[in-house]
Amino acid sequence: MLKNYLKIAFRNIWKNKVFSAINIVGLAIGMASCIMIMLFVFFEKSFDQMHTKNLYRLDEVQKFEGMVAPQKVALSMFPMGPTLKEEFPQIRDYTRLTSFDKALLTYQEKKIELPKVLWVDPNFFQMFDYKLIEGEKANVLKEPNTAVLSKSSAASMFGNVDPIGKSVIHYGNDTLTFKVTGIMEDVPANSHLQFDGLFSFSTITGPDNMKNWGGNWLITYLDLAKDTDVPALEKKFPAYLKRHMKEGGWKFYELFLQPLADVHAQSADITHDYINFQKFDRSYTYIFSVIGIIVLIIACVNFMNLSTARSTGRAKEVGIRKSIGAQRFQLAGQFIGESVLLSVIALVLAVLLVKLLLPGVNQLSQRELNFAFFTNPALLLGILGGTVVIGIFSGLYPAAFLSAFQPITVLKGTLQHSKSNFRNALVIAQFSSAVFLIIATAFAVKQLRYMQKKDPGFVKEQVIIIPLDSKSGPKYQAIKQELLSSSFVEAVTGSQQRLGNNFHQTGVTFHGDGPAKEIASSQVVVDPDYLTLYKIKLVAGRNFTSDGSDNAKTYIINESLAKELLRDQPKLTLETLVGKHFGFSGMDSSGTIVGIARDFNFNSLHHKIETLCLFNQKDWGYQEMSVRIKGKDAKQSIAAIQAMWANLVPDQTFTYSFLDEHFADLYRADSQVSEIVGILAALAIFVSCLGLFGLASYSAERRIKEIGVRKVMGASVAGIVALLSKDFVRLVLVSIIIATPVAWWAVNAWLTDFAYRIDIEWWVFVTAGLMAIAVALLTISFQSIKAAMTNPVKSLRSE
Repeated sequence: MLKNYLKIAFRNIWKNKVFSAINIVGLAIGMASCIMIMLFVFFEKSFDQMHTKNLYRLDEVQKFEGMVAPQKVALSMFPMGPTLKEEFPQIRDYTRLTSFDKALLTYQEKKIELPKVLWVDPNFFQMFDYKLIEGEKANVLKEPNTAVLSKSSAASMFGNVDPIGKSVIHYGNDTLTFKVTGIMEDVPANSHLQFDGLFSFSTITGPDNMKNWGGNWLITYLDLAKDTDVPALEKKFPAYLKRHMKEGGWKFYELFLQPLADVHAQSADITHDYINFQKFDRSYTYIFSVIGIIVLIIACVNFMNLSTARSTGRAKEVGIRKSIGAQRFQLAGQFIGESVLLSVIALVLAVLLVKLLLPGVNQLSQRELNFAFFTNPALLLGILGGTVVIGIFSGLYPAAFLSAFQPITVLKGTLQHSKSNFRNALVIAQFSSAVFLIIATAFAVKQLRYMQKKDPGFVKEQVIIIPLDSKSGPKYQAIKQELLSSSFVEAVTGSQQRLGNNFHQTGVTFHGDGPAKEIASSQVVVDPDYLTLYKIKLVAGRNFTSDGSDNAKTYIINESLAKELLRDQPKLTLETLVGKHFGFSGMDSSGTIVGIARDFNFNSLHHKIETLCLFNQKDWGYQEMSVRIKGKDAKQSIAAIQAMWANLVPDQTFTYSFLDEHFADLYRADSQVSEIVGILAALAIFVSCLGLFGLASYSAERRIKEIGVRKVMGASVAGIVALLSKDFVRLVLVSIIIATPVAWWAVNAWLTDFAYRIDIEWWVFVTAGLMAIAVALLTISFQSIKAAMTNPVKSLRSE
């Protein structure tokens, strides 16, 4: 019996090649989309799952006076780890770390640059389960000036020589010698901590750091007992802060705990999150999952619609089989079996599509997704099981519909074609989903372009950033003057922080006409030519002078800070602040405000502009140099700059990056989301159109004699095309009416996450609707015109 069922199934597939191809291709696209999204979601959920302890990251909420809004930060204070462990028995252990970017290490004559290095506590390997190849977990970073290298870093530096016990020298802000005490496996790609080496924290810290309450410059992880009531523990933190932070400083902080599994994908609202590899918003993974399922459901709907639409083609088969004793459940089982067979064939094509397209998906998502279909039993069983479920789901309604035919009605030839409201509802659901995705994609692209094109208040194009260290930093003025002598360079400046990053917060003191006012503000130490290079405009006062007379004496503040300083005196103008005393709280940095800069977005457009002061202080040094190059030949300009650099700093590797590329990285996740949603929307529309093409083909085939009669009676081609198209266009119009309010609600909710957002404009909805109608008409018109131009003699020959 099974053999006969299979023979009938393959015969029907071969007989109805077009409709079978539509079903198989549609299902394959839906399956391939779901498989790739599933791989992405699984990869995202796998982040930090290799660690077995009950780890939490300690985060802060900072709420200083003068801030636009309270700010969550992925930072904590040096004394917090030890004191929390001492005072709360639920906290079994702690470890701390901070970043050490681009360490240049030297071993004998060999030099290599490690892109990412961390300073860590001695118990790092006892808290985290990174695999140590050589060395003991408890002792490997116990002593000062010890280092652990990744396997690939050790191979690059030492080759086949055993690195354990060897000394490497780091030339940076301080010249340090490290003894290699351990080798570890390379950090897996699904870890939010990414590093090429580890240095012992005790190299740069000492007992005095335990007094540093208020300094937020590192990250603390806590190992909690398994049965810890985390919300109850968090409620005890305000009293803890009050015990340790004197003079009311505790009022400006809240502490909260973040599970390690949530650090990668649930930190979208946390700033100063510098050590979080490929940080991604988990809500987007849910969005991708929903859209992928929608594409798959649309493909299943195609199968249902085409199977029921062509029911008369198999009506006689059902009638004959029922008349010789076949039961309804047997017929339904056969039809469901045929559906599962089509689903399995579609799976084969889907697997080929995934294998073909996965490299492109990896490049787009910047992930290392691996489709181990045959080597992963759980994945294999899951996909095969899902394929069977899809087959059953797709074939359930057609099986029930076809097996319900009455044999007498069928064999007498009195079976009537009735309009299927259910089939129409499925078409409406398909195109509602497609229109919704068109609208969502349009607004996602608009918002991304808005963020990329919006004037941030400074000019970031044609600017290269060159990092400085202990060797190049002291030579800053000489390098600057040499670069300015080049015909390829327009301007040069220096700063301690980069535009696009979270600037450090500090306390500032303002002495106006009343009592001294202390608030918090973002701050950055800059060279006098900073505003000139970035073309930041002043609304009051003057720029820093280049002759050195302003050094360590002057500040320029932004409009937001100026307004905050005048909040209690709203009638005063911004100009009245020029010449007032101003400086960092608790530091010998008292000076005067000489200018007020127009507000500019020194962070990404996800965040509102915070208060900011720029301090002219060359003695504190700069972390990087900004160089604005002339002309469009960037390669020639960079080559000239590199030659000058090699002449002035011969022992220092020349590295650089473009500032506009740095800002592109800030919006990379948004760009990925808009591209992926756009691709899925295109697939949804394509699969919907496949189904519409099949239904149009069937409609034209079923009404072929009617069309012949109408042509004999004088109907025009245009009239017949309109006749065949109007019912489908009506369904698409209903789809647009349903999708529009749902899309408006979803887009509005999504845009609330952006500090600067586009308006929801009506014309986008109209354009999306017209696009859907145009695509539907284009799909239908091929079959409609073909049917309308058929010779009526051929259509009516059998009458």
